[in-house]
Amino acid sequence: MKILFVVLILGQMLAAGVFGANIVPQKIDKEKLWIRILDQKELSFLEIDDVKFSEISDLAYDKKVKSLFMVSDEGKLFEFKAVFADKIKRLKPQRAGRLLKKNGKKFKKWRRDSEGMTLDGKGRLLISFEEKPKIGWFHKNSDKYGRLIKKYKLPKKLRSMKRFRSKNKGMEALAWHPRYGILTALEYPPKGVDKKRQSIYALSGKEWHFKAEPEMNSAISAIEVMDDGNILVLERSFTGYMNPFVVTLKKVYIDRCKKGMCPAKVLAKMNSHKGWDVDNFEGLAKVGKHRYVMISDDNDNFFQKTLLIYFKVKEK
Repeated sequence: MKILFVVLILGQMLAAGVFGANIVPQKIDKEKLWIRILDQKELSFLEIDDVKFSEISDLAYDKKVKSLFMVSDEGKLFEFKAVFADKIKRLKPQRAGRLLKKNGKKFKKWRRDSEGMTLDGKGRLLISFEEKPKIGWFHKNSDKYGRLIKKYKLPKKLRSMKRFRSKNKGMEALAWHPRYGILTALEYPPKGVDKKRQSIYALSGKEWHFKAEPEMNSAISAIEVMDDGNILVLERSFTGYMNPFVVTLKKVYIDRCKKGMCPAKVLAKMNSHKGWDVDNFEGLAKVGKHRYVMISDDNDNFFQKTLLIYFKVKEK
């Protein structure tokens, strides 16, 4: 058994790099999807700059310098040089580091659960944390790479874990809106709220609500702002290895809300029992007009993969 494990690890080391992947079933009517998958990659690295590459939870793309940032829910930050055209033209690791406090010290283990990430209108790298709710601005292009610069004040209902269903059901997603500023979303609705009533929160206190998908335990894993100002939401449902793993991309129309609820349109529903080779997709980033990437969390499990899917949302 030990020999087999060593062989597997050596094989992984030799196979480090970026490789082709395919999550799409052979028999599928692509015309019925509201997205068009442009490229698919598997990212296979043991370490980058002596930092273990695993458990990627979100993405952010800086178009000016062609940098794709990846944050791990273990409090690690990675930067890849990335060029997106009709396909992914370039995807190469540049550097990595750990998220640190202002004074350069490490966060305690239960305070480094970094789940959401985005860039604001001024290119500042913002990261949200789940177990100890907070949103911070972090260095991304200096020798203080990964160090906290400042924290943002959260709406009252998001400040205490007592309001969440559990310590691992807190702020899961982060995005920046040119009109409303920093937006965040919980993985599951807070205590006392219908489990199928999901919400997006602005730090100003404004909220938008929409229905979660009908699959059991469907939860928000990422959000991104679309070209028209509405919200792209990534939901996932996983209830056990014998049940389907369902990943849903949907558009929530925050500009059409009535009586507190916003309509939504499913763009793609990827069901493992219908041939989709999906994994634990947790991150989203906008990389161009109508173009996005999503990434999966390998859960630091040898048998899971870090998959990066590049897709376009169809306009009509």
